[in-house]
Amino acid sequence: MRASKYAAAILTATLCPVLMFGGTVSGKVTYTGTPVKPKPIDMSKEPSCAKQHNPPVTTETVVTGQGNTLENVVVYISAGADDANAPTQTVSFEQKGCQYLPHVLAMHTNQDLKVLNDDQTSHNIHPLAKVNREWNKSQPPGAPPIDAKFDQPEFISVKCNIHPWMHGWFAVLKTNHYSISKENGAFSLPDLKPGKYTITAWHEDYGTQTQEVTITGNETKSVDFAFKAKAY
Repeated sequence: MRASKYAAAILTATLCPVLMFGGTVSGKVTYTGTPVKPKPIDMSKEPSCAKQHNPPVTTETVVTGQGNTLENVVVYISAGADDANAPTQTVSFEQKGCQYLPHVLAMHTNQDLKVLNDDQTSHNIHPLAKVNREWNKSQPPGAPPIDAKFDQPEFISVKCNIHPWMHGWFAVLKTNHYSISKENGAFSLPDLKPGKYTITAWHEDYGTQTQEVTITGNETKSVDFAFKAKAY
């Protein structure tokens, strides 16, 4: 019996290798200057959506936080990562209260995407792709999800032809290593193997920035980005 238990322990150790953790790049995205102020969105022409927002929601082109932090910035590995295969999980883009949730959705090329309509009104989702195929599909209330994929990396503006205030973005990337900055501007890119990487930060209104970083082990490297706000 004792020998049998010993053999089982050896087998378990063989089948369950020790987990290996890579390095991490983390940091914060901020801005300098004076950003444009968000404007309230008038949804009075769609009462079923307007009643969901009290007070009214505001535009999301530039979303800031305390300490000059910047939200909705896509930070990703643009060079150095070997992760060409798309994840098996599906990403979702939700239409709720005549808003796109999230405002910026990141995904891998050829990753499954589902577009959902949770509203009592019809929507018309229109990704304005330039590298990928452009499409434009209606989605009435209660309709099944729209299934889609994009096979080329591209930042794609998305609009609704029925409700002109609805605007969002698809960030289609050739990597699984990405993060979208939160209200506090923070982002994190974990599980990086040793190597040299190019880190790119993209904002829909302020453009892109890049930095180089080298990971040698399990350490955490700090990388911050500061965008200059546009004058309006």
